[in-house]
Amino acid sequence: MATQPAPQIFNPGIPMKREWGTAFRALGRLLANGNDTEQVFRIMRALNGDVTQRNYRKLLTLPGGGRLAFQHVEMAERLTDRAWIDGFAEGTVGAAYRHFLDSTGFSADGLVEVSMAEGAFQNVDIEHPYAWMGRRERDIHDLWHVITGYQADEHLGEACLVAFSFAQTGGLGWGFIGMGAALKSIRVTGKLDFFRAVIEGYRHGKQAGWLHGEDYETLLAEPLDQVRRRLNIGDPAKYRIAQASLAAAGLQGI
Repeated sequence: MATQPAPQIFNPGIPMKREWGTAFRALGRLLANGNDTEQVFRIMRALNGDVTQRNYRKLLTLPGGGRLAFQHVEMAERLTDRAWIDGFAEGTVGAAYRHFLDSTGFSADGLVEVSMAEGAFQNVDIEHPYAWMGRRERDIHDLWHVITGYQADEHLGEACLVAFSFAQTGGLGWGFIGMGAALKSIRVTGKLDFFRAVIEGYRHGKQAGWLHGEDYETLLAEPLDQVRRRLNIGDPAKYRIAQASLAAAGLQGI
């Protein structure tokens, strides 16, 4: 009888080795094609180290965090339940997320499929609390677009949101992507509008409440403007300026 390979063991408290070569190659591909989402997950795997483990341990210290961890709701399953999504009243986060899905054609299961591409987000489907936290971090990404006001456009909105995510999570991969996009924008446009918008995203992430600690099943039913006030989500003014600047230059992205 063949021996089954042992499952990968997570090492809490021991930073994983950063793979800078992998990260730089993936960033180059991502900046050449902003729709190549697989490269985002390659960069996360290469640079984020033990950030998911640290965020899981932080979750356990929060009021209600232990309950969320114990229930370990799979957000991808909830967010692909169209009947549930359709039930949210206008003005709520859930309704805004529904509009996001309909206007972009994106889906939670599509994000899952991309993340599971070979070499991108391996071992996230195993039965382990850190793996659950990794899935949760992945699956709520598009909800963060809705909550922050940074749209899912190919370059600018994503760059601002990854800067926000870096501030929120400490994941080096997020910061690497955001800074790479911001520096490329200066070379392409000769202006600082895009760069300033990315810095704004980072500052908004620092000042906001910790979004990973939220009960998203409850949050989706809350009014969007109320959630933004409660979580201290800043107005993305510099992002809108950068949008207008790119449009005036006839650029959809960088």
